[in-house]
Amino acid sequence: MPASPAVSPPWRFWRHPDLPFLEAREVTDGRRVCYAPHAHETFSIGAITAGHNLYHHEKRREAIGAGDVVLMNPGEVHACQPLEAGQTWAYHMLYVDAGWLAALWQDNGRQTGRRWQPLPAILCRHPALHAGLVRLCATLFDPLSAPLAQHSAAIGFFEGLQRFFRPETGRSHLRAPDRLDRAAELLHADYARAVSLPELCAATDLTESYLIRAFRQRYGMTPHQYLLNRRVQVGRRFLRQGEPIADVALATGFADQAHFQRVFKRLVAATPGQYRQLTPACPPHSRPAAAPVRD
Repeated sequence: MPASPAVSPPWRFWRHPDLPFLEAREVTDGRRVCYAPHAHETFSIGAITAGHNLYHHEKRREAIGAGDVVLMNPGEVHACQPLEAGQTWAYHMLYVDAGWLAALWQDNGRQTGRRWQPLPAILCRHPALHAGLVRLCATLFDPLSAPLAQHSAAIGFFEGLQRFFRPETGRSHLRAPDRLDRAAELLHADYARAVSLPELCAATDLTESYLIRAFRQRYGMTPHQYLLNRRVQVGRRFLRQGEPIADVALATGFADQAHFQRVFKRLVAATPGQYRQLTPACPPHSRPAAAPVRD
């Protein structure tokens, strides 16, 4: 008899060495993933994306379904089980280092020791929060998403989570604009390589959360958005000079031509090919050399 085809598991995990404080899991068929009561050392938050199940949290039981967000503080015993036989469900789950999250939520621009303060909620039915969590997970699992984009997205989501549950949190006053300019200059000069958030923090002596928040406040975009915009602007110059699209993609730091085309169209509202076709090329002798590709 021919061998039965291997059945892939209904889940996948995401981890990245540049973001050691964060782990993600996606489950597409909860019927094949049932848990005994357990607890995590991390803060955990999940978005139910399909179906229904029974959520056990400490001494409470809640019927939950698509659109719900569940939350577990470190050490809280919980489990999920089907409401009835054959009932399927799907979800995204994030596991976050509590120390990192506590520092993020209490950060004022300088890193100091922080202690975790438990959230009172275990279940939330709020469309914007659910959508934000699903978007963050999509960014984490996207193979073309750079660590800087993932890091920025994580900080943005968890700062939003803090404002949702603790609305008394105030907007910090913009400080150290010269340090923010230093970060922008680094991104401007080194657009062709994967600049990381820890590198920007080291160059500016600012913490991750403050840098992301203040950079957005000063420049209207996150550091990663600033970097992508810089790459596209340089790419436009190369395309006007008649450079091949594939060469421009690599010279400006994109993973491949498809990635370049996707970002270019989003920012320019035209594909690189359309832009290049409508732009008269410079004489070959006047073309500057393409920027070197850096690892």
